[in-house]
Amino acid sequence: MHDEPTSQELVAAVRDFIQNVAMKQLEGRANFHARVAANALSIVQRELELGPEGNDNERERLKTLLNQDGTLFQLNRELCARIRAGAIGLDTPGLTDHLWKTTLSKVAIDQPKYSAYKKVRMDRQNAFVEKHKK
Repeated sequence: MHDEPTSQELVAAVRDFIQNVAMKQLEGRANFHARVAANALSIVQRELELGPEGNDNERERLKTLLNQDGTLFQLNRELCARIRAGAIGLDTPGLTDHLWKTTLSKVAIDQPKYSAYKKVRMDRQNAFVEKHKK
C-alpha cells in the first residue's frame, strides 16, 4: 500500500520542476520540448484526478442507454455498433445527453482552458445557481 506521495503529487512535482527550473535554463527547441512535457504531465495529472469519476459516470450512462452491462470499452463498442447499424441515433432518448456529458468530461482533462468549455461550465453553474435560488 502506498501512502505518500500520491501519483498526482509525483506528477505535479515533476511538472513543476520542468516549468519552474528546467525551462528557465533551456532555450529554443529544448525549451519547447520541456513545455510540451510539462503540458503532457498536466494532462496526466487531470486524468488521475478526474478520469475515474468520468469513466464511472460514462459507464453508468451507457448501461442505462444500452440496457446492458459490460466494461466501459465493451459498452462503447456496442454503442458504436448500434449507431453504425442505425439501431440508435440522435433521436434516441439519452444519447445526446450522454455524448454531451462524455465530451465535457474529456475536454475537462485534455483542454480545460478551452474557451467554449469554460463558457459551458459557467452557463451550467449559473443555471444551477438560478435553479436553487427558488
